Amino acid sequence: MDAMGAGDADEDLDQVIERYHLALDAFMKGNHEPAKELFSAREDVTLGNPFGPFARGSTQVVETMKRAASHYRDGEASSFDAISKYVTADLAYVVEVERLKSKVGGREDVSPVDLRVTSIFRREDGRWRLVHRHADPITSVQPAESVLPKS
Repeated sequence: MDAMGAGDADEDLDQVIERYHLALDAFMKGNHEPAKELFSAREDVTLGNPFGPFARGSTQVVETMKRAASHYRDGEASSFDAISKYVTADLAYVVEVERLKSKVGGREDVSPVDLRVTSIFRREDGRWRLVHRHADPITSVQPAESVLPKS
């Protein structure tokens, strides 16, 4: 879905999303560097991943990305299910289910890693940058009790 007059911005964003998908393939091999290049370096950047609380600010976000990538090896980004996209001239969001697979942690088998993800992009100096990413493994209906702390 495009906001009126945002066709050019949408086309540029599609290229950045394609680069981000390729960066996620590297991420599943343990390399956070290609993804890092697409994130904003400003202090309002945020990241929420399945391994811990939100990170805020460029330094925390990069450290969190690096730590998260270290949990993956010998993997790949298999596919992306687009759920929703909205683009204005300077701000956009994408909602997807990422279909990934990798060796995770100390495991020796390649396992599927499906994540529901919301990514928010902002134009900074004429380029789209990720300013927020939230990813979690909830891709199917969960029981009500799943929101309670595990004891």
